[in-house]
Amino acid sequence: MADNLIGPRRYSCYKCRNLVSCHEDIVSKGFQASSGRAFLFSHAANIVEGPKEDRHLLTGLHTVADVYCADCGELLGWTYKRAFEESQKYKEGKIVLEKFKIAKDNW
Repeated sequence: MADNLIGPRRYSCYKCRNLVSCHEDIVSKGFQASSGRAFLFSHAANIVEGPKEDRHLLTGLHTVADVYCADCGELLGWTYKRAFEESQKYKEGKIVLEKFKIAKDNW
């Protein structure tokens, strides 16, 4: 009942507090970015994608696009456009946001 009064737990850009995702959209908290931990989200809002590029990540070759805050332009993470290995296909269309680039709101 108390959760309904507070509303959904959200994540925002750490720099300008623009809403970027909700806690219930987290698919995994076990991701690693070059700067530290990252979360895989099923959905994100108020982001802008950069150009697609093939990138060698810890789990193999992927086509990704960096994602930026739509308000302030801060780099927040990346989105998976294509996974070349069958075991990694679940990542396609999902967004990775670096933990230190997002702030908890409404917790």
